Amino acid sequence: MNTSDKKKTRKRVSPQNKQPKRDENFQWRKATRTLTFWLIIIIVSIWISDRFSLEEKSAKEITYSKFVEHLENKQIEEAVVEGKEFLGQLYDNASALNEELVDYRSFKVTLPEAPTEETAAKWIQDYGVAVEFREMSNDWWSYLFNLLPWILFGVFGIFILRRMQGGGPKGIFSFGKSRAKLTTENQSKVTFADVAGADEAKQELREIIEFLKDPDKFQKLGGRIPKGALLLGPPGTGKTLLAKAVAGEADVPFFSMSGADFVEMFVGVGASRVRDLFEQGKKNAPCIIFIDEVDAVGRHRGAGLGGGHDEREQTLNQLLVEMDGFESNEGVILIAATNRPDVLDHALLRPGRFDRQIVVDRPDVRGREGILKVHTKDIPIAKDVVLATIAKGTPGFSGADLANLVNESALLAARHNKKEVDMHDFEYAKDKVMMGAERKSMLITDEEKNLTAYHEAGHVLVAKHTAGSDPVHKVTIIPRGRALGVTTTLPIDEKHNYSRTFCEGMLVHLMGGRAAELLVMNELTTGAGNDIERATALARKMVCEWGMGKKLGPLTFGKKDEEIFLGREIARHKDYSEKTAQLIDDEIRELVEVAVEKAAAIVAKHSDQLHALAKELLEREILDGVEIDKILNGEKLKPVASKKSSTNSNGTKKKKKPERLDT
Repeated sequence: MNTSDKKKTRKRVSPQNKQPKRDENFQWRKATRTLTFWLIIIIVSIWISDRFSLEEKSAKEITYSKFVEHLENKQIEEAVVEGKEFLGQLYDNASALNEELVDYRSFKVTLPEAPTEETAAKWIQDYGVAVEFREMSNDWWSYLFNLLPWILFGVFGIFILRRMQGGGPKGIFSFGKSRAKLTTENQSKVTFADVAGADEAKQELREIIEFLKDPDKFQKLGGRIPKGALLLGPPGTGKTLLAKAVAGEADVPFFSMSGADFVEMFVGVGASRVRDLFEQGKKNAPCIIFIDEVDAVGRHRGAGLGGGHDEREQTLNQLLVEMDGFESNEGVILIAATNRPDVLDHALLRPGRFDRQIVVDRPDVRGREGILKVHTKDIPIAKDVVLATIAKGTPGFSGADLANLVNESALLAARHNKKEVDMHDFEYAKDKVMMGAERKSMLITDEEKNLTAYHEAGHVLVAKHTAGSDPVHKVTIIPRGRALGVTTTLPIDEKHNYSRTFCEGMLVHLMGGRAAELLVMNELTTGAGNDIERATALARKMVCEWGMGKKLGPLTFGKKDEEIFLGREIARHKDYSEKTAQLIDDEIRELVEVAVEKAAAIVAKHSDQLHALAKELLEREILDGVEIDKILNGEKLKPVASKKSSTNSNGTKKKKKPERLDT
């Protein structure tokens, strides 16, 4: 049974550790208010300065000869004299008196010398000018008001520059600063008690913590502190949770950062952030630095599609130097996590940088039981819940899958207004996670329903009569996910190696549904499409990868070509001849055809059991392992109460018929 890995983990956060959500627009609104305030100040200052100098701007500056002409023509009504400055006011009819067009009334002129009292008396007596003398005053206020807008512009520019330089992570000149988060002691901690199913990994990390707490214990025998530890494993197995537990257990500063946080749009930012990160680590030594998803910056150098000298490689080079270069980083331990160790650069993996590579694999049955105990710690469960049984029925589940299973069961119990989560909720949630949600509203015909019942009965019958097959756990003809029906088997124990006999039994099991359709309906349908696809893939692996072919022997064929920059397999290199390719096709065809013949023989031999299974499936829609054994032994099952069928038989069909997936 293959289960897909889940990428999302369910986080267990205590109420004390919940941080209020920060408004994403708060910084933008604050900056907008500040900018508006400064713009208003500048506009008001310019207006005041203009109003202050309005009187001076309204007086026209004329030549001394023109002033004498106005004076002799008795056109000046009044004047104000400050030193050599003469500010005069003409009569309203000055143009008419001189028969000359004058487009101004106030004027200003600079006299050759400051007028005396005799000169002023002459102006009053001869020309009728009302003269007022004022003492010379320093025009500092005028200069100040004239310079005020420029002063405010300068202050505003300095303010904006300081905001860009020291504005935290949003500042334009703070790109080179590390964005690592420091875990403080007052935060709610995750400890090793919250981690289950990874005992070996916890032991390795415990030694690192003990080294930080008591280095003399190891150094007295000549041991040195590890430079780094790399957590490897599939998604959802708890690598990040282990790092959080290390932060909770160690009484040293803990910096956490993602590999994607290093690279930005500007060149050199990644390397600068690596330098700043380790500088912070040196200042707080001894400390632990955790980089999640290190493959974002640790991929093979020179494998990019755009050339080898790119920003990501500069970041990796700086990381290599900081981990083990000329300068020593004593007391700074780097812990990294990745689920793609195959794409990491070899220089990053050598001893002296990542001294320990800790594998965090999917948990075994004991580990799954421990994980279930951790996740059900805060959930009220009924007395009939046996976590060991649930752990045994979820082979291949990661920690994230089990967390999702517990969450789904709790949601189902809450949906039915239960006070406790019982075993039925866990079983339903397990079926939902493994096979998909029930689609009882799907419209299928009686003919299709009958065909599905015989198809699933064929799988059950072949599995029961094939030596070495896993016991059948449950079979259903209720559509789930993309499947019209599902048959699930439950392994007796954990399997890590698969024999040729077991693989051949899997092929026979996959062909059981097709054989039942052909026997009963004398017709082949598209319902076995997924079975054939899986059988072909399994047979190809037996021949090309596992050396189980009788003609080709212990050889592998077809080297996988992976582009490291793309991060996935994009081609399979054909490293064999056309003759060998023909032999491979013949071997694969022979394995599948032999499985088809065995399945057909089993179905034909036990046709009465096939009809009995299909009949009960049509009536009950779901059969468990105990009910299947009773049917095969000829025992009668308890009658079920009449209920409305979960499927509609009005003849309506889907335009696109979903494939039948069997697990």
